[in-house]
Amino acid sequence: MTFQELFDYLNENTKYDFITENSPLESAMSGQHENQLIGDIISGVARNCGCESVNDELLRQDVIKALGPLRLVYMKDDAPVEGFRLIEGTVPVIDLAFNDEALKNRNK
Repeated sequence: MTFQELFDYLNENTKYDFITENSPLESAMSGQHENQLIGDIISGVARNCGCESVNDELLRQDVIKALGPLRLVYMKDDAPVEGFRLIEGTVPVIDLAFNDEALKNRNK
């Protein structure tokens, strides 16, 4: 699954706007997003997975591991609740994205 495919999936299957007209994925990879929390997720995955392009391939375990530092930040007592909810709501959908990808490839 590519970086673009993952965030297209998240955009379509969560209530969050990971990709918007004002925040294209390419800009968000460097942390420029109208929603800072979402920008943190996108740039964290890009940075921690070594992505330089939206066409770079991702592995499930690398994406989940890449979110680890953000999860710790948003689990702190003084962290915004919205950040915690966003991360905790996004991780299961990432798993679904990779599951759907595996099933699609299996049926080819």
